[in-house]
Parts: sequence; structure tokens; C-alpha cells
Amino acid sequence: MYVDPNYPTKKALKEAITAGKAVYVFSPGPFPAPTVGECSVEGPHYPKAHTWYARVIITGGKVTKVKG
Repeated sequence: MYVDPNYPTKKALKEAITAGKAVYVFSPGPFPAPTVGECSVEGPHYPKAHTWYARVIITGGKVTKVKG
């Protein structure tokens, strides 16, 4: 799973969530992204190499917390 917008670092993702920005999870493959609960995400998106991984909590379709 990935996040939208595409953040270059996990720190940038955490800062966006703290600032209250809308961040969504999506799946580029055949499996649907969850709209509630937890999932693992990685970034940045392909074709760049993945340099960070995080576990996020999703509420109402938006990422509400980055666990680690």
C-alpha cells in the first residue's frame, strides 16, 4: 500500500498528519485499500526505491495516525 500524496520520507508523512492534511491510502494492485483499521504503507512510490515503511491507522478513509 502507498499513501497519497507521495511523501519522500516518513517524517514528512508524520508532519502532514500532525498538520491535519488529508492523506489517503491506495493499492496499485488488485487488492483494495482499507478504509478503516490498520495497514502497512511504504514510500516513496515506484519508480523510486522504497526508503521508508510505516504502520498507519485509517479512519473514514483517511490516515489519522502513523504508528511507526
